[in-house]
Order: sequence, then structure tokens, then C-alpha cells
Amino acid sequence: MPVIVGIDLGTTHSLVAIMEPEGPRLIPNELGQMLTPSVVGRDDAGTILVGGLAKELQVTRPERCASVFKRQMGEAKWTADLGGKKLTAIELSSCVLRSLKRDAEAYLGHDVTDAVITVPAYFNEEQRRATIMAGKLAGLNVARILNEPTAAAIAYGLTHQDQDRMALVVDLGGGTFDVSIVELFDGTIEIRASAGEIFLGGEDFTNALASVVLQQQGLQFERIEMSQPLRISRLRRECEGAKRKLTAESHAEIRLPDQAGEFSDPPAVVQISREQFEQATARLLDQLTGPIRQALGDARLNRSQIQDVILVGGATRMPCVRKRIEDLLQQSPRFSLNPDEVVALGAAVHAAVVGRNEHVTDLVVTDVAPFTLGVEISNEVAGQIRSGYFLPVINRNTTIPVSRVKQVSTLQAFQTSVKVRVYQGESRKVAENTLLGEFEVTGIPRGPAGQAIDIRFTYDINGVLEAEATIVETKKKATHVFQRKSGNLSQKQLAEAVERMQALKMHPREETANRYLLQRAERLYAELPIRERDALDQLLRAFEDVLDLNDKEGIESLREMLQGFLAQFDDQGENNDGSGYGQNDAV
Repeated sequence: MPVIVGIDLGTTHSLVAIMEPEGPRLIPNELGQMLTPSVVGRDDAGTILVGGLAKELQVTRPERCASVFKRQMGEAKWTADLGGKKLTAIELSSCVLRSLKRDAEAYLGHDVTDAVITVPAYFNEEQRRATIMAGKLAGLNVARILNEPTAAAIAYGLTHQDQDRMALVVDLGGGTFDVSIVELFDGTIEIRASAGEIFLGGEDFTNALASVVLQQQGLQFERIEMSQPLRISRLRRECEGAKRKLTAESHAEIRLPDQAGEFSDPPAVVQISREQFEQATARLLDQLTGPIRQALGDARLNRSQIQDVILVGGATRMPCVRKRIEDLLQQSPRFSLNPDEVVALGAAVHAAVVGRNEHVTDLVVTDVAPFTLGVEISNEVAGQIRSGYFLPVINRNTTIPVSRVKQVSTLQAFQTSVKVRVYQGESRKVAENTLLGEFEVTGIPRGPAGQAIDIRFTYDINGVLEAEATIVETKKKATHVFQRKSGNLSQKQLAEAVERMQALKMHPREETANRYLLQRAERLYAELPIRERDALDQLLRAFEDVLDLNDKEGIESLREMLQGFLAQFDDQGENNDGSGYGQNDAV
């Protein structure tokens, strides 16, 4: 049986892991790091760059890079322009997945074709289908789509199999916020409820801080974001560093780039206190409350029944986030697993379950439907029949697999057919929900209005929804299966899309470390005072010379010298996630 890898396809960082006899293990990328920035760029030669190399390019050439595109998954019309090459969120995500696939193949020494990929619990069906499409474009068969808090709960449950616990998982990453309530018992991990917010994460905290800094200069973030991209790019990097520093210290300095994105010598600087940061992000902190209360309500629990609070995602390292969660739940959170890594580790465990790995045969995992599923109906309002109302058939947070039935009836006399429109969402009006598709029921016996039709939904663990309509009088049935297909593409269209993505020039894996070091040095060069610039310029020239000569000893020697120089002046060059926290920061 082929090895199935687990992938955390994150908003700001992504990871890949596998299950080994000793347990789940993260796979390092080509730079030797576990976290791969979810950033895609395109250099002047038209080559696609992914990860750390693209993130370095983004600081100096933001117009040639894209990030945080996970938030646009499922938006068919959205594209990012990478220096004249437009790519959709699906295509950008596939570039990241292709990079992770190559890393896994280099580590394992053989092809990787199957993966379990995680998504936010609150991703709707279109976003989940888009994720599967991204996997296919990357050359992966997506064996399962797994909710991120569920993956975290799996990793946590694997290390606490001897305990019966009710846990609340708080997942605040770079771009999304999810909450899941999990019951652990007898080798079973049962998701009781999930809730979340797609547009809330560490990136928003960084932007809030940048916005406050600009307001102090009489500027508005939104107004100069497009006109002065290099200025915003460098300021955001400074704010990420300050945010990280404020986890341990009461104050941090932020250097201010000018309109051209350059730093003066000496640079203009502002001081930001932890208190100021918390004031700047108060609105974001308030947004944590709703999903937590909703999850507790859907699970029919109160906070005193929660025995463990588990923090997931780099943004949960912020003291203000931890304090808000502690105040809400009246208990201190657990930090037994690295919040940056736990989702990928859980995905690897679940991949082993799907692949029938002998080391996890006794682990049982259940999940819930993240959204309500139902059909459009008409209601009588003020003596008139009005359409556009939503009838729930399977409510959100119902444990899956599940089958539920609701009865509807015809509106008109002699009506012989009915269109069944299937929606996903929480609004009582279908206009505010997501249309999944429709099918027609025919052969209804002619007669008065009110002919009964049973609508049955069956939803399984793989995300396949079967809708069945049965005419009660005749028992005649009409069935439609809503499967997570590849964005409704035909096999021919899918093959063409895969071919287009394969045609993109990806940077050679073996050269990435040197290119990354050069790009990082080029970015830092623009930020240094004149004297240090001259020293770095000499090192860069020497390094470029030995690279051109393919002098292996010289490359190794100059690489060490260049790394030593960068380490003195650049404290954000390694493993910096979108929330402003390095992988190895203390938790």
C-alpha cells in the first residue's frame, strides 16, 4: 500500500508529515526547515518560487509574489498577478503542494501520490472542492479532507489515549480561526461541535499593528497599500518582528520605511508597548468570543465541563490571545504540543488510519458536518406564497456519517414535477447560503396541491452527500450525489489544467538553499546602513563568483561567512510564521 502523507496546507505556512513506527514525523523542506511559507513568487526569468525563497522575494518585489491566498479558495474569479502571470488561489495552492510533495519524495526516496490535506473546519463545500482540485493539479490523490482542529485533536489524543477527557481546541493560525469541542474516550476521538471564522488570524493582527503605526504618521493603511507596496511590505515585516518580540517583552521598536520603502540612516523608529498592541487589536480579540460560545452551545456544554483547552496555530502564542481565552473559559490552556506542528502531525496520523497502518489500527475518529445542509422551500407570508426559504435537513455539528429525512409537498394542483435545490449555510434565506446543486423529481400523480415528497440526505465521512427524493404515494425515487469533484471540471479539462501547471518552471530543488541565501542577503542589503552595506556587498560578490565557478569548497566557505553576517543583522530570516512567531520560540 502506498505511503499516504499528511499535509497542513496553511494560510501562512504549510507542513508535510508521515507516520513512522515511532509516531508521526515532520518532513523538512529543501532549506532544512519544517515550516514552508505559503508564499508563491515568480522571478524575472519566469521561474516559480515557493516557500522561503518566495517570502524573501516578497519583501523586495511584492508585485511578483502572492500570499494569504488560502482565504480566496473557492473564489473562481479571484487571481493574483505574479509579474504578468495570473494564477488562481487553486493554482497557487497547488504550487505549495507540489513543493511539499517534492520534499516528501526527497525524504522518502520514492514517489508520493496520496495525501490527507487539512482545511479550516469552517471551509464550505466550494472551498473544500477547491482544495481537492489544488491537490490534483499538484499530482496528488486527495484521500481525505480533514478539519484542522480535528487533526490537532488526533495528535493530542494520540498522546493521551489512556485518558477520558472533554477538550476544546482553539486554532488561531495565520489566516483562520477555528474552535472544536472534542471528546476522548477508549481510543476514540469524537468531534462534538465546530465553529469558526475564515477571516481572522495572525495576519490581521500584523495588519492592525501596521495600521496603527501609519495612523500615527497621518496615513491610512488601505490608501497606500496599492500605491506604495514596497513600503507596506517592509513595514509589515517590521510589525511581525515587533509582534513576536512583544510576546516576551513589554516594548518593541519598529523601523519606519519611507514612501519608496527605504530605511534612512539612521532609520526613523517608533516605540510600541504591549498595551498599545492589545488596544490596536481589541476588535480582533473580541471576535474570538462568538465561535467559542457557538461551539459550546451546539455541543450543549458549559465551560465548567471542558477539562482541557488546547491551543493550535502560531498566533495563539500572543499573550493577549491566551489571556482572552483563559478569561472566557476560566482555565489555563495546555501547551504540550508545538502549536505550529500539531495539525500536520494529526494529519499524518489520520493518513495512517486511512492507509490502514498497523501502528494506528485501534484509533477511531468521528467528525461533524461543519455547515447545515438543506433545500429551498416556499412559505405562505401575508396570504402570498414566497420562495427562497431554507429548510434544514442535516444541521451543523451533526456527527457524520448521518442520514436524515424531511417531508415537503407540492404547491399547485396538478403539479407533476419539483426541482430540488440543495444549499449549505446557516441563513433562513437561501440567497445568503451556498447552492450545491439541484435535481428534478418527475412523475408526481396529478391531483390537488399538497402531494407529499420525502427528502432524505445521507452525508458520509468522505464529504459525499446523497440527496434522495421519494414521492410518498408512488414510492418513485430521484437521487443525486453531490461529491467533492474537481471544481466541476470534466476529465479532459482536469487533464489540461494539470498539464498547464506542470508546464510552469519550478525552481530546481538542489539550488534553492543558495538562491534563498542570496535573496535574503539582497533584502537585508536595502535595509542596512552604508558601512554594513559595503561589507555585505563584498561578501555577495565573492559568493556569486564561487557559484558561477561551481567551486564546491568555496561555496561552502562563503555560505558560512554569509550566514554568519546575516545572523548579526537579521533576526527574522529563519522559520518566521505569518503570526510573527518562529517555530522554536518558547511557548
